[in-house]
Amino acid sequence: MNLIVVVSILLAGAGVNDWPGFLGAGAQSRSAESLPLTWSPTENVAWMTEIRGHGQSSPIVWEDRAFVTSVEGPEKDTFYTTCIDVHDGEVEWQGSLPNSFPVANSYYVSRAAPTPIVDAERVIAFFESGDCVAYDHQGTQQWVRSLGNDVGPFVAEFGLGASPCQNDSSIFILLEHDGPSCLVALDKVTGETKWKADRESRRSWSSPAVVKVGDTQQVVVSSAGTIDGYDVETGDLLWSFDDVGGNTGTSPMDFGDGRFLVGASPGRNGENAGSAAGSNGLMKIERDGEQWKLSRQWVAEKATPTWASPIIHNGLAYWVNRAGVVYCIDAATGESVYSKRIAESCWATPYGVGDRVYFFGKDGTVTVLAAGREYEVLAENETWTEETLPKEELLAEESSEERRRGVAMFSKPTLYGVAVTQDAFLLRVGNALICVR
Repeated sequence: MNLIVVVSILLAGAGVNDWPGFLGAGAQSRSAESLPLTWSPTENVAWMTEIRGHGQSSPIVWEDRAFVTSVEGPEKDTFYTTCIDVHDGEVEWQGSLPNSFPVANSYYVSRAAPTPIVDAERVIAFFESGDCVAYDHQGTQQWVRSLGNDVGPFVAEFGLGASPCQNDSSIFILLEHDGPSCLVALDKVTGETKWKADRESRRSWSSPAVVKVGDTQQVVVSSAGTIDGYDVETGDLLWSFDDVGGNTGTSPMDFGDGRFLVGASPGRNGENAGSAAGSNGLMKIERDGEQWKLSRQWVAEKATPTWASPIIHNGLAYWVNRAGVVYCIDAATGESVYSKRIAESCWATPYGVGDRVYFFGKDGTVTVLAAGREYEVLAENETWTEETLPKEELLAEESSEERRRGVAMFSKPTLYGVAVTQDAFLLRVGNALICVR
């Protein structure tokens, strides 16, 4: 097997500063020399902007504007899309949208979890209620849809969490829950449904991704017991792979030649432990005569993820687990290179650039490792303290003792996601966006 070269499907018109979607899908490569290696709450923090409400989504960027989403109110009454100047952190505009399906605002239910998408013409935000709204770059609403009214309502104990993906003409939204589920494609200009592919009901929070295979594109969904590929134009199911389990929280990313990594881990009570152990690894989409198929290239036997998706950088694959252990794997052979514990577990996906790999600890410590076969910590960066973050009011008391015990963990500030500009990291906490430059 040849050495894997990391590539991505560049979104038409995407510039050097743009981060158009979840996990940077569609972005150009960055230079390590222009990005900060070290910082602290008082050094190299260019600005911090408080966000109205609370959001678990990642920021996205187009040119000099960053966009974040959030929710506010005792029943998640209002969804916000906020536009922020990336140079100084000033809020340029904020759009609001009433929640079509209010539910109690809880630490155990997703709170503006899906990451929006952006292109040269518009930003489109999707919320876990099924509400979807498009704005132009000046904040004028272009269209709005309630997918909850059309294909819902959604029956999800912990809410929906999948972020949409896009190509030049469509936005693809995965609606996985206990009721009738589906993958839908919406026209980015009008918001109208282009196609809808029904799926079996399942509990999953993984996001779909557009993967280039030869001269075609496919929407790949890795979710709760299957990996499936769909035609981007028609929604036809091209292939399905069911020798997998525990793939409920991470997302595939295009690494070239139809290849992507799968992340899988046992559930809270150990469910899918057996199948998850053999599911982490490298997959490849390829032609089989007139048909398509997916095959497993290798298995990373001991690696498991948290919410952070595995990545490939400079020929090495990286997983980080619930205990903060980083598994470094040879991306060509699947052989283990090292496994070492870093300062914190990660909810945000790592980012590799040049000779560095950044691991964004959930409690705000960002560990920078040398990108190579030898384990070397280049920096450990504390991003905030209790004093530097804006205060956030606690939500209403939870209904069960189990949930009340969990509040101590889920109510703490969490580094949910990151966007990488040409010269800065934009780090998302529930009620703030922090620029490190």
